[in-house]
Amino acid sequence: MPDRVRFTGENKTRLWGLTAEERARRLATKHEEKNGALSGDNYIEVDRRFAFDPQWYAYVAERPGLVLTLGGETVLAHRGAPERVVAHESGRTIYNHELRKRERPFLDRLTPETVPTLERASYYSAYKGVTDALTKYLWPEWALFLTRIAARLGMTPNMVTSIGAILCVATFFLWMHGWYWTGMATAFIFMVLDTVDGKLARCSITSSWWGNIFDHGIDLVHPPFWWWAWGAGLGAVGLAMDPTLFWGLIAALVAGYVLQRLIEGYFIRVADMHIHVWERADTQFRLVTARRNPNMVILLLSLLFARPDLGLWAVTIWTGLSLVFHFVRLCQAAMRRRRGEELTSWLVGTDMEEPE
Repeated sequence: MPDRVRFTGENKTRLWGLTAEERARRLATKHEEKNGALSGDNYIEVDRRFAFDPQWYAYVAERPGLVLTLGGETVLAHRGAPERVVAHESGRTIYNHELRKRERPFLDRLTPETVPTLERASYYSAYKGVTDALTKYLWPEWALFLTRIAARLGMTPNMVTSIGAILCVATFFLWMHGWYWTGMATAFIFMVLDTVDGKLARCSITSSWWGNIFDHGIDLVHPPFWWWAWGAGLGAVGLAMDPTLFWGLIAALVAGYVLQRLIEGYFIRVADMHIHVWERADTQFRLVTARRNPNMVILLLSLLFARPDLGLWAVTIWTGLSLVFHFVRLCQAAMRRRRGEELTSWLVGTDMEEPE
């Protein structure tokens, strides 16, 4: 079998601890695992002097004959068919379906001087475009700093996830015993690390099936346990609820959380996209919808007023309102499909055009 990736140029500079060749081979392996091997004797030619967005590798690999250039120099080329040149300077953008955002893939020379800029570009390229307000606006710089440290130390994403898992469990026990402020600290560190592990995996091209299950499994399961622990700890601070009321709130919280997740999953079946990328209003509501991070802001505010019991009430009410919003949107999407209308994301627009 012919070598599917061949290299030109020389470069010893590393990006996220990887040489240009190591990084390109990892991108090739990931692409082949997902899309299959290149046809015939086709191969991808990579110039080691450059660093490029993973989106560029996928774009070129899926288009035989396509040549990506920067300043007139070939960076990536899919050899084996008549050439079609696309210049990075033209400013094309692409919609990243996995990360739910439109972006201009990065590309530049890989030198010691450009490493900080390229690492920043690579990191933000790996960031989801549609997410909650804390992840989108508060976490990025902190998580970038920690992601760089983890990469320099040679840590794997699963190591970061494991540290986060310990903090997640610690938060549960701290809140259960009424140690709300200490638990809030461990919770917020865990929330930042929950961003770091994913970014480290994407930046170092080390994402894996198990890592995805490990990370997202924790994300999916732990919130109801946190809310129960928060309520259980109220007795330790003199704000114990009547047992019937307490279990009623927890039941409503868990039901609202599960039903909202089910609606999001069913929406993908109905519309073939995430509910949060359908229309602009859905993307904006994702900033504050009743997921873990927005709910944590509510609980933090309740602590500032020394009323964690009201925080549990507020989270329950907000979960119910978010559930109603998503149910209405699901019904609207289903009705439009029934009328024969095509559902498309407002973020998609027109992907990168083929070169003439």
